[in-house]
Amino acid sequence: MAAEIHSRPQSSRPVLLSKIEGHQDAVTAALLIPKEDGVITASEDRTIRVWLKRDSGQYWPSIYHTMASPCSAMAYHHDSRRIFVGQDNGAVMEFHVSEDFNKMNFIKTYPAHQNRVTAIIFSLATEWVISTGHDKCVSWMCTRSGNMLGRHFSTSWASCLQYDFDTQYAFVGDCSGQITLLKLEQSSCSVITTLKGHEGSVACLWWDPIQRLLFSGASDNSIIMWDIGGRKGRTLLLQGHHDRVQSLCYLQLTRQLVSCSSDGGIAVWNMDVSREEAPQWLESDSCQKCEQPFFWNIKQMWDTKTLGLRQHHCRKCGQAVCGKCSSKRSSYPVMGFEFQVRVCDSCYDSIKDEDRTSLATFHEGKHNISHMSMDVARGLMVTCGTDRVVKVTCQLAPQCRLIHHHAMTVHKAFLIGKLALPFDEQPIATWKPGNKLHVCEFPRPRWCLPRPRRSLQVSR
Repeated sequence: MAAEIHSRPQSSRPVLLSKIEGHQDAVTAALLIPKEDGVITASEDRTIRVWLKRDSGQYWPSIYHTMASPCSAMAYHHDSRRIFVGQDNGAVMEFHVSEDFNKMNFIKTYPAHQNRVTAIIFSLATEWVISTGHDKCVSWMCTRSGNMLGRHFSTSWASCLQYDFDTQYAFVGDCSGQITLLKLEQSSCSVITTLKGHEGSVACLWWDPIQRLLFSGASDNSIIMWDIGGRKGRTLLLQGHHDRVQSLCYLQLTRQLVSCSSDGGIAVWNMDVSREEAPQWLESDSCQKCEQPFFWNIKQMWDTKTLGLRQHHCRKCGQAVCGKCSSKRSSYPVMGFEFQVRVCDSCYDSIKDEDRTSLATFHEGKHNISHMSMDVARGLMVTCGTDRVVKVTCQLAPQCRLIHHHAMTVHKAFLIGKLALPFDEQPIATWKPGNKLHVCEFPRPRWCLPRPRRSLQVSR
């Protein structure tokens, strides 16, 4: 929800554009309408509302629809203007919104689950609506016929869902802390693998199909990046939140990850730097530094006539150490530790001051956040939570919108041979076959982390 994301942590307040109030219970989902000044919300008060921005700058409900059961999840497909709403009773309802967003027609009901629906994804190519629920199952149904195509049951509540539309792979996070990768077929599915790394229930997922990266946030206050495309089992740990991570969004253009937690904390992680994997914790019966026995090593305690010590682990090297050999604390952002964590004395001495430079910025949303969505093209973010408030904020500075246009026009230069500036429609460079197109010194938005500045030059 931060409006300005600086290269260093700032105490300045984010720019709040609008605050939407009116729901009588917790707001479970809020989505920005692409290319429209509108927001769609679903709430535990059993209402679906479409809010449009008026001339006064305030959002007013243009659609108010009451459901039979509290709304627990929602998905919106803008091209077809279809809304899918998951309910507490396990049903998924489909609606169609008019072009002026002043009328919403009921289409059909899908008996997807036997308990609360937690996530919904709609695939237009296959005409599937995929959902997860507290009945420990993943279901996918045909929107043409309304029939159930398949189900997959797990051992824990399914809490979140992501889907790769090209390969038909589904990522399902559950309350046991694991993520299951499924290959969905027309009437069956197969389990590809299971990802285990979180110590708490997985609350949110984000899939980047370009870099083939999966991000997961959990109730253990941590985020894990799974390098699915690398096929080497590479994972990166990100620890910077004080509470449950509720929502994630990866910005492909700037290689940044935006995360929100239930205490209102918003973090922006720079993923365009070389990061190190957190080591596996080693097990030992004695301190791997001073060789003093731990309290369960009865034999060495008896032989040395000493009391056993408590085991700790260095977050940098992963060695099992005692409290005396790990008395110091340090942050190590390159490994994802934005807070000060326990490190052994030798690792503490090896960490330089520049290694402690933060690779993330943190902001306060100033309200409980249970769901977040972004419109990167317009630089907007909407957050909602149990405080029944929906906040629309400006995430991207004006310079960033200019960057988006420049990024697209650079691509056009190779296709049509002309680079134009959309704001004043004046060409800033001309390219012809045989000429070289150089990129250097280009202005970056304020919210980006430090990177080389670039501009566009054409040489003949």
